[in-house]
Amino acid sequence: MSDFLPSAATVDAPAPSPPSPTLALLNREQAILEFNRRVLAQAQREDVPLLERLRYVTIVSSNLDEFFEVRFADTLEAARAAPGEASRADLAEVAARAHALIDEQYAVFNDEVMPALARHGIEVINHDDRDPAQRQWVAGFFEREVRPLLIPVGLDPAHPFPQVANKSLNFIVRLGGRDAFGRESQIAIVKVPRVLPRVIRLPPEVCRVGQQGFVLLSSVIRAHLQDLFPGREVEFFSQFRVTRDSDLDVDEDDVTNLRQALRSGLTTRHFGQAIRLEVVNSCPEQLWRLLLEQFQLPDAALYRVNGPVNLVRLTQLIDQADDLVGGEWMRFPRYEPAWPEGRLSRHHPFFDTLRERDVLLHHPFESFEPVIEFLRQAVHDPEVLAIKQTVYRTGEKSVLMDLLIEAARRGKEVMVVVELKARFDEEANINWAERLEAVGAQVVYGIVGLKTHAKLLLVTRREVTPRGVTHLRRYVHLSTGNYNPKTARLYTDIGYLTADPGIAADADGVFQQIASLTRVKPPRHLLTAPFVLHRRLVKHIGQVAEAARAGRPARIVVKCNALTEPVLIHALVEAGRAGAKIDLVVRGACMLPPGLVGETDHIRVRSVIGRFLEHSRILYFRWGDGDDDEALYLSSADWMGRNMFRRIELAWPVRDAKLRQRVLDECLVPYLHDGRDAWLLQSDGSYRAERGGASAQQALMARFSAGTAG
Repeated sequence: MSDFLPSAATVDAPAPSPPSPTLALLNREQAILEFNRRVLAQAQREDVPLLERLRYVTIVSSNLDEFFEVRFADTLEAARAAPGEASRADLAEVAARAHALIDEQYAVFNDEVMPALARHGIEVINHDDRDPAQRQWVAGFFEREVRPLLIPVGLDPAHPFPQVANKSLNFIVRLGGRDAFGRESQIAIVKVPRVLPRVIRLPPEVCRVGQQGFVLLSSVIRAHLQDLFPGREVEFFSQFRVTRDSDLDVDEDDVTNLRQALRSGLTTRHFGQAIRLEVVNSCPEQLWRLLLEQFQLPDAALYRVNGPVNLVRLTQLIDQADDLVGGEWMRFPRYEPAWPEGRLSRHHPFFDTLRERDVLLHHPFESFEPVIEFLRQAVHDPEVLAIKQTVYRTGEKSVLMDLLIEAARRGKEVMVVVELKARFDEEANINWAERLEAVGAQVVYGIVGLKTHAKLLLVTRREVTPRGVTHLRRYVHLSTGNYNPKTARLYTDIGYLTADPGIAADADGVFQQIASLTRVKPPRHLLTAPFVLHRRLVKHIGQVAEAARAGRPARIVVKCNALTEPVLIHALVEAGRAGAKIDLVVRGACMLPPGLVGETDHIRVRSVIGRFLEHSRILYFRWGDGDDDEALYLSSADWMGRNMFRRIELAWPVRDAKLRQRVLDECLVPYLHDGRDAWLLQSDGSYRAERGGASAQQALMARFSAGTAG
């Protein structure tokens, strides 16, 4: 197809000199912040339903929380380990950009999104704006539901500053007068229990006709702070929230049971080193300086925000508000993923189908239910003897995990590789591991020093050939995304079902190696990290570069979530300088600066931010005219150092011609032509919006809804 062939100008380009070793890559932390700026831009789009615009605001807050908990915490640690002017300058630049982004976020929230919602009757009503009936209702709610759970702590030598958990809501209060014992203790802390809802919907009887009224818990407490300190005067106060380093620090070489060590670490995670302090912008300097001193933070770590200190919790408003207001939808229209009709039948054994052909599933446009049904049939089929699966993020409730438990109860051999170090999912995964072990499943936790990020499900079945010979046959599901039905409706991913003997044998080898820790026969079809994946990708990029120098077709298209691995970046730069046409669809952080004359002017980088989170990883290489001069892989791995060298990852080839064409037509071509949700990366690290064309995601939803896909 012409879109995947290089232009004549690319083919005829002279062979360039070797790439410059001084090519400056873009800053990773700044690239992450730029991604969140693109997400925030969704909240400013008038063609996005209003509650979804608010959701994008909350997504930015959630992303920034993780940025400070993990990325910025690592940056601080690196700066401490290598002090110097350059490190301090980089740190200051990232902090300045974070401050600017958060200021912009609150401006969008206050000046655009909330006024637009208010015009449709969806209002967050502050204390000053409540009428007498609303104030009376709020006062009653405070007395019934809130006050009994609050324990104000006045600070003195016998009452030290209380432990403040990561991202918890708190108030700091300065009091006038004397306490019950005649002393002038001035400062008190009010910790807000996490069991309380952060957004409360007012009953219709105290709202105007057509109004959906909400109050924030912080506003409820603020209005009644004085009630918590009878006989004292509340002089000043502020909400505050502390973000802490939340990486679990477990020395895997020095523990005998990783699960127990992580379980113990979870109890202290919420009290790691403070990284960021948020207060409202009206907080007096006396109070925020006291807080900075308490948490041992510099002034640059202070974020004075114009609104609630935790916008993430406004998802509770989104969940409670009505879908339809005045004939206008407040949320995206409901989309029901399609069953892959004609390729898998709900009433026919999947194993029979997979012996005839491979099946590709494109989520969320196609349903995740076939994956569940595949495992369900395996669990209930008496001829299935063994099931092996990797688990990374499956959620606290999971039908897939329930099915694995049922399989073990039925006496099947069940092996589950549970990644206990999946960040922020550790507790859920530990709980699943314990439940699986309780019914006799074999549970392993991957490899010391490596996270198991590969998405793999292997079923072994006893079958009889037409000649009556009994043998074992294996069936495989591979995926670019997690075994999580909930996120499968929100993330774009590719699932692949196959009975290909070569891929199945390789998959079995992966499980054997993870379980036994012994050397196994190198895979022939799967590319695995940390062993061969990086090396093979560099090889393919090199083949494309050589083809470009020889004047043959030379093309690379990569779709992934992040591109930060330096060797891969420089290999791409060299291929581009050789004349290869390169398109990169990178949702998040990309450190490769495109468009630099003589260096990266053959490379185009775009990011697509739409209704669904782009999550699939697709790799296409062409280095000539022949059928053997191209490769197409699907993968669980992003192009980051951690994925290539510190994780168990997989990439697998798509060899079936029809399925290869599907991947190109559905997963790459639409994104290269997206003119609605795409952003083009500029050489300075900024992005320019593409506006004036079709949306790849909307086109795919329409295509699958009409039953014309696949």
